[in-house]
Parts: sequence; C-alpha cells; structure tokens
Amino acid sequence: MSSAVPSPPRMRPLPLAGVLRVGRPSDIWFKPALSVVVATGVPNLTLLALGRLDLAMYTMAGSLCALYAHNLPYAARARALALVVLGMLATVAVALVTASLASSAAVLVTVGALLAAAHKALCDATGIGPPGPVVLTFIGSAALFAPQTAGQVPGHLALVAAAGAWAWLVGMAPGLVRPHGPERRATARALAAAADCAAAVGPDGRPDAGHERARAAAAAAVHAARQSLLAAGAPAGARRALAGLLVRAEVALAAPADADPALLRSWARDLRGRRPAPSPAAGPGSAELLGVDVAEALGKRRAAARFGPLVPIALRTALGCALAGYASLALGVGRPYWALVTAASLYQANLVLTWNRGVQRVVGNLAGVLLFAAVVPLAHLGPAALVLCCLALNFGAEALIGRNYWLGSVCVTPMALLVTEFAGFRPAGELMTERIADTLVGALVGLAAAVAVTNRRAGDRVEDALGTATRAREDAERLISAGSTGSGGLEPARRRLAGALVELRATADAAAGEWWQRALPGERVMRVERAGHRTLAATVRRQGPHVSEDARA
Repeated sequence: MSSAVPSPPRMRPLPLAGVLRVGRPSDIWFKPALSVVVATGVPNLTLLALGRLDLAMYTMAGSLCALYAHNLPYAARARALALVVLGMLATVAVALVTASLASSAAVLVTVGALLAAAHKALCDATGIGPPGPVVLTFIGSAALFAPQTAGQVPGHLALVAAAGAWAWLVGMAPGLVRPHGPERRATARALAAAADCAAAVGPDGRPDAGHERARAAAAAAVHAARQSLLAAGAPAGARRALAGLLVRAEVALAAPADADPALLRSWARDLRGRRPAPSPAAGPGSAELLGVDVAEALGKRRAAARFGPLVPIALRTALGCALAGYASLALGVGRPYWALVTAASLYQANLVLTWNRGVQRVVGNLAGVLLFAAVVPLAHLGPAALVLCCLALNFGAEALIGRNYWLGSVCVTPMALLVTEFAGFRPAGELMTERIADTLVGALVGLAAAVAVTNRRAGDRVEDALGTATRAREDAERLISAGSTGSGGLEPARRRLAGALVELRATADAAAGEWWQRALPGERVMRVERAGHRTLAATVRRQGPHVSEDARA
C-alpha cells in the first residue's frame, strides 16, 4: 500500500467521441443470431398454429436463454445454459406471483428494480457474458405488468420451462458438428492477440507506441483461452494440441521480440477454419495446462472478492431502475417497465462506460422507433406476419449488436414493441410515444443515479491489485533465483503472476472510468505491469530456451 497522501477527488470528463463508432463484428456473430431465431421461432409458430399467440411472452422468456454462453466450451455451456434457464424461471416466478398478489404499480416497480439489481450482481459475479442481465430484467419486468391470477402461474411457468429446455438443446446442438469449436476460437484469439503484441516491437527490439495496450489485450486473451481449456473438461487429443498452441501464445507474450507474428497468425487462421489443429513442438506447461493443479494455482476468488466491487453498481441499478419506473408512473405512461429496463441496461463497470451505454441506448431506441413505424404496417397484416417480423428483428439485433450496442438497439426496440402486440394490435402512435418517453426518462434518471452513487472504493481495489501483482512477481523471482524449473513450483507461480497482471489491468481500467475519484496511481500500475511481464519472460527462459527457439520456427 502506498504511503503517499491521497489527492482530493476530482471530476473526470464524460466523452462523446467514438461512442457511436461501428466496430468489427464478432467472429461468431451468426451463431447467437441463428440460435435465437430457431429457439423463438419453433415455440412461436406452434402457438400461432394453436391460435394462442397471447402466450408468446412466456415462451419467449425461455427461448431467449439461447442467447447466452456461445463462447463457452460445451461442457461448461451445458451447465451455464441450465443455470440461465433456472434463473429465468425463478425471475418469471417471482414476477408472476407478485403480479397476481399486488395491485399497486409502485410495488411492481420496486420489485422490478430489486430484480434488476440482483440480475446485475449475479451476472457480473459469475461472468456469464453477453447479453448479461438485460434479457432477464426485460422479461421479469414485462411479466410483472402482465395481468395474472394465481391459478394461471403454474401453466405459464410450464411454458417458460418448456421453451427454456428447447433453448438449451438449440445452444448445445452445434457441439454435435464441432465439439471443440469454442476452445479453438479462444486459442485462435490468444494467438492473434499475441501476434499483435509481437508485431508492436520494432526490429531493434524496442516497443512501439501501442505496445502496452497490445500487451494488455494479449494477456487478457491468453488468460481467457486458458480458462476456456480448463472449462472444457478432461484433456483429449485435440485439447492437448490447443494447449501446446496456447503455450506458444504465452511465450510470445512473455518474449515478443523472439516471436514470429506471421507464424502465430497462420496458426490462428487454421484454428478458425476446419483444419486439424497445428501441432508445434511441446513446451513447458502444456501438460499441466489442463490439470487440476493449474486451476488451484490460479485460485478461486472468495465470494466477498467477487461481489464486493459490485455493490456500488448493484445500488446504482436498484436506485436508478426504481426512480425511472416511479418517474414513468408519474408521467402516466402505461408501461413503466420500459423506463425501468432502459435504466437497467445502462449500468456498466464504471461511470464512463455507463454514460457511453446511455448515449448508445437513446440513439438506438429513437432510431428503432422510426424502424417500428416502417415495419408496423407489414406486421399488422396478420399474426403470421407479426411472428415473422419479430424473428427477422431478432436476427438483426444479434447480428448487429456486436458492432455497437446502438445498432442492435435499432432492431431490439421495434421487436419489443411488436411483442406487446401478440395479445392484440394497438395504435402504433401510442406505442411509439410511450417508448420515446420511457427511453428518455429511463436514460436521464438512470444516469443521475449512476452519478449519485459513486464507487469510492475503486482506488482501494487498484491498490489491492497492485499488491497482489507485486507479491506474485516476487514469488516468481524468488523461485527463479532458487533455480526452480519444475511444474511444481515455477509453472504455478507463472500462472498466478499472469492472472494477477490481467486482474490489475481490468481493475485499473474500471477505476479510470469513474467520474468522482481521487487520482489513480497510473505510473505505478505501468511500472508493476512492465516488471511483471519482464518476470514472465524470465520464467520462460528459465523453463527452457528451446521454447523461444520453437516460437521463432
């Protein structure tokens, strides 16, 4: 812990540049897009055939679970999707029971805000990934305001469970064709990021201006790939080949001047295709990479460590969603849950990211309302047209949201408006007016809550992460000085150091985006990162010079 006197808190500017910039799509953008079409299409078309589209909200609750866990290996995906389905079922159960018992709209908004805070905390703590808590909050909030009697609840929950089981099957189906696809993609990303890091070192061995950022991105990609292989389960032949390639990425990250970026990118291209995984010469740690000892070496954070940093964000979510819903009620809007969901969708790891999401949400929703005005005449041709329009918008939302959140919102907004018409068509102008009002109310009130609830411990967590990384580096250097080369000592220490550096960078980035915060130790973070990566390079040299030679082959 630094002994320097903390500087007084200061306000940080909220940016506008680049907030709406369109990026590159995910390398698997089409998989969640196709999955959600199949997962929602079959139940909705079945209800259409039965003449019960009024029940579509409940089947969609289960079907939208197919959006989750597409980056996870199939062994881990099976568990994650099952938990998402159970979480969705629990959310809808709480919402429907509350709706059947409570008649006060203020009570419904309060329960919706508490559900939104719980969704945010649990999704962030478990790292479930996109689309995160927003889908759960959207469905839960809508269910709160659906007319309900206690006798209807079991049947509606049965529809959620059946559609959720179908979504689980849809999410697992690609594993029949390409069982190691997620691990291959994660390893390919690590190799490509390591190649970018190596390419940022000049011919004279000096790093370019963008080397620090490239190195941090590569460290995060390697760490994610390692976790992906660990989550894949017991080692198999294909996974052992991937483990060997991941070791090459680690070597390139630790000693970028000795790596061949072209070779690393070539391996990454092979993994993204259907070719057999390349098999470079085995290096240190490839056998242990998939073992239990490595999982123990990386360590599991305590529950307090996982949930502690999320307390301010959960408070922001609860306060912002509740106030947004109350403000919408005060304005007389018929669907206050839209304002609640808008507020819930804003909250990210820090205030700058929350501000960015707020701008994106408002722009995307306003453009989406215009798209709804263009689509609604087609959707009103009949129930079949309504279902097909929703499926097309579902696909568009998932295809575009990876490029920028606002682009996905352009399709999500008209889709959400059309879903309200499954029970019967309503005047388009009324729906559009309510959606615009709730978007503006939710965004303004949600951002105000984010400003009011400051994350004052962000700087303390940076200090904690600095201490953890420093201790991990000292442990590794002590083993190097003692002449350790075996997997029983140096290899777990190297893994702990790599994980600590990734955690340090993530913590520093999150703290840097807070609005009211004392000055952060940016120079100390950079020094500790550089020293840590030098130690990582030293561990590679200590474990065997042949590894660096293989990386240059």
